Amino acid sequence: MTEPIRLGTRRSNLAMAQSGQVARALEVASGRTVELVPITSEGDTNRASLASLGGTGVFATRLREALLDDRCDVLVHSLKDLPTAPAPGLVVAGMPTRVDPRDVIITRDGTPLEELPAGSRVGTGSPRRMAQVRRANPSVEIFDLRGNVDSRMARVRDGELDAIVLAAAGLGRLGAEIDLHVAPRELAEWPTAAGQGVLAVEIREDAPEPLRTAVASLTDPVTAFAQEVERSALAGIEAGCHAPVGIHAFVAGEEVRVRADVYAPDDADSVTLDERWPIPPGVFTAEAYSRGSGSDEATAGAYPRARTIGNDVARRLLVAGAAGLVADNPS
Repeated sequence: MTEPIRLGTRRSNLAMAQSGQVARALEVASGRTVELVPITSEGDTNRASLASLGGTGVFATRLREALLDDRCDVLVHSLKDLPTAPAPGLVVAGMPTRVDPRDVIITRDGTPLEELPAGSRVGTGSPRRMAQVRRANPSVEIFDLRGNVDSRMARVRDGELDAIVLAAAGLGRLGAEIDLHVAPRELAEWPTAAGQGVLAVEIREDAPEPLRTAVASLTDPVTAFAQEVERSALAGIEAGCHAPVGIHAFVAGEEVRVRADVYAPDDADSVTLDERWPIPPGVFTAEAYSRGSGSDEATAGAYPRARTIGNDVARRLLVAGAAGLVADNPS
């Protein structure tokens, strides 16, 4: 009898929901059953702010330890929560199609963020979102916010907060009915975290080939390309996944447009980039994402081209002054 694939996941409702979606797809791809293995991370038990916990990797460390210790075979992460540096002995081998990468503003009555009265209370635990809220409406008060989606929305519903900022992807994956007003922020003006809306399926480097093949089959090439651009840029400016940086790569046809913002306490000093780069024809093929190998640019150039663009984004941001902003806001 074939043993089930053990899929490690955080215990939150959102993590269990998104892991369940991957589990069902992996069952189809592998022909094996998949069982969820709940794992508690430091980010789930410590209610301090993400910045004080170090931000980068706070949700991933315990899961990765379980994978390396053979307590599970596969992990599912929200890619935006992963450090940009690879984890020794592990590899992200699958990346399903990205869902809505936007942030949303949730309020009781639908008042736009820009029109909230002075002193209104807005909750978010993200330094990047804090900076964006201040840019949109400098007169509101910002409160550090942790907890699951339901508890965050309850604080708006009960009047403790006037608005909160959440990821649209999380709301969609939970599929919850919402009795509050939800207003998406468009990416061209409000870029979100690198990799937001993307799930990363991670395995050990020495995983059996059938498992590696099944996980790899979950990858969407356009999603993989876009996130590689975003995360390469983040790594290039040496910013953690919770630094005050918004970046999104829009892939359309044979070009990619990148909007990136590195936020400063004084908005006038923030650094913004909005540029386009060409993409060689044929990079979005299965071969281009198998091992990043091949003899021509179409099959070999997907990840290298994405990294080159990301590195160029980072270089331009650094020249414009981003290095000092990231150093001033470590997270």
